[in-house]
Amino acid sequence: MQIQDYIDHTLLKPTATISDIEKLCKEAIDHKFYAVCVNGSYAILAKRQLQGSKVKLAVVIGFPLGAMSTESKVFEAQDGIAHGANEIDMVINVGWMKSGKFNLVQQEISKINKAIGEKVLKVIIETCYLTKEEKIKACELALDAGADFVKTSTGFGTGGATLKDVKLMKDVVGSKAKIKASGGIKDRATALKYIALGVSRIGTSSGIIIASTE
Repeated sequence: MQIQDYIDHTLLKPTATISDIEKLCKEAIDHKFYAVCVNGSYAILAKRQLQGSKVKLAVVIGFPLGAMSTESKVFEAQDGIAHGANEIDMVINVGWMKSGKFNLVQQEISKINKAIGEKVLKVIIETCYLTKEEKIKACELALDAGADFVKTSTGFGTGGATLKDVKLMKDVVGSKAKIKASGGIKDRATALKYIALGVSRIGTSSGIIIASTE
């Protein structure tokens, strides 16, 4: 695989404009990135821009706090799929996780997974807010709920991906789920370190820099 095959070309800022999203999609096509990752309001636009290309569409839900109701997340996920998303990146309810309400966290992931059918589900555990034990448990819950990926971060928390966290996540999920490292990955050397650890996807707004440098 080439490094561009790992990249989810991402733009999730609240200030992202229509022209910004159009540019994001054009860049993804030009550089042959795996996917673009956008907020739900831009799903239709992004799908239209990506038409005829091999670039996948990932839509975030419950973003970036994860604290909305399960019902609203389920609706958001179904809405994203209805508007062309191939993949859903959901944020867990971090408050439930830290309250020890593990059954609620798992049930929510399961409901979203069921709602999107055969589409890919990535579960953002937002590592910066969790203890080591909570990170392990969050990965286990995602596995038990049938998620395809566990993902480190939204990029909007107090910290992003770390090599240490990815090693821990890999120890938990093994080959049973894939890993997406996201948040703060801005150069090729760093991206290659994550790939060497076994991540299958890198979420970044610096994809062009990563793919264009040696």
